[in-house]
Amino acid sequence: MSFSFKTSLHTSLRSSLIILKLVIPIYILADILFFYNLLSHVSFLFEPITSLLNLPPEAALSIVSGMLLNLYAAIAFAAPLGLSPQEWTILGVYLGICHALLVETAVMKKLGISKLYSVLLRVSAGLIVGFITTLLPSSLFNALHVEKNFEKETYSDIYALLLNSMQEAFILSIEIIALISILIFILDFIKSLKFIQEYSNKVSSAFSITIGVILGITYGAGILISEYEKNTISKKETFYIGTFLMICHAIIEDTLLFVIFGANIWVIVTLRVLFAFIFALALLKIYEKKFA
Repeated sequence: MSFSFKTSLHTSLRSSLIILKLVIPIYILADILFFYNLLSHVSFLFEPITSLLNLPPEAALSIVSGMLLNLYAAIAFAAPLGLSPQEWTILGVYLGICHALLVETAVMKKLGISKLYSVLLRVSAGLIVGFITTLLPSSLFNALHVEKNFEKETYSDIYALLLNSMQEAFILSIEIIALISILIFILDFIKSLKFIQEYSNKVSSAFSITIGVILGITYGAGILISEYEKNTISKKETFYIGTFLMICHAIIEDTLLFVIFGANIWVIVTLRVLFAFIFALALLKIYEKKFA
């Protein structure tokens, strides 16, 4: 297989368009929900989660915002609560696994992974790993409590919010198109090398996981979609990679958002990577038995 600039460009734009159709409308919807504070009316439903994770009841709004919107909204609500380093670590573990469900579940659906499976996996994995974090010795959480000014952005009216939201969505669109295009060009070039071609499937899988772990589900799935459409990755591989990435993705950026408030970076990273392997391998065994 020789490298083709035209083919790679077409593939990258096609994958980017699929991602943009999912991300942009939900991105704007999330801003509207945040503006009208609509999530506060359902936050009480999430108090059983705070109880299981040994977090104060007031953290429920942070959790629902993180699960349905994004980590920035979650931190904006959690910042004034005066959480301890251990509580920030627990929150970082849970929301690192289970956040932005509206967007990321829709993205995984494009890979043939059902929305029900995505949500159940991430909520259950988040609760299990988060609860394990509560059992760790307190000596691991001796970091100083760092006070940060993390204010929620405010707007004078809905029109100002929509204008800002569309501007940010446009910038995000450019970033997605540029980055996914670059990544697909790199992958296609690597796969065109003669000594790589017999291992092309393994290269595709490893590249997708690496990008997802470092940059997040959106970009990792962008690579997966292009490979899935070209039939270079099987359904079983897609299931495994998707399961892994839903638990362990954007491991640097997501983790650092909590570390600046005193969370233990090594606890968050170690638990997410470790349990991503455990869940992915265990569920792959079940998948193989069901579809063998």
